[in-house]
Amino acid sequence: MARLIINGKTHVVDVDPATPLLWAIREQVGLTGTKYGCGIALCGSCTVHIDGAPVRSCTMPVSAAEGKQITTIEGLAVKDALTKVQKAWLEHEVPQCGYCQSGMIMAVEALLKDKPKPTDADIDAAITNICRCGTFQQVRAAIHAAAKA
Repeated sequence: MARLIINGKTHVVDVDPATPLLWAIREQVGLTGTKYGCGIALCGSCTVHIDGAPVRSCTMPVSAAEGKQITTIEGLAVKDALTKVQKAWLEHEVPQCGYCQSGMIMAVEALLKDKPKPTDADIDAAITNICRCGTFQQVRAAIHAAAKA
């Protein structure tokens, strides 16, 4: 049994301690906004925040997340008030298929927390998530818009 604090609520999950956090979030807790993409921490679809830092949850064992504050895409909007990143995503029509977007948004939220006015080089260095639809120009525009908001 593991105790996970996800979006401010404690969840007790009955999984092997080596189980990837992604599967505990999706299968045990039922929060399906965090996506499975590659399973080897490359694509970023599974990005969540652990104590405020972006982490690829597909390779992080549940045992490493116990006692830490885990935030998923479902935990960003407070009382249905979208964050400035989520608003910019909609305004710039970033999503195509949308599959990678929850992980991308989580990575961008962390970037703007660390660098409120990122340069293109900052964005290139921090946002390594993969979008198969190729919306990288819209992503960049949305990041700059959110930084100005």
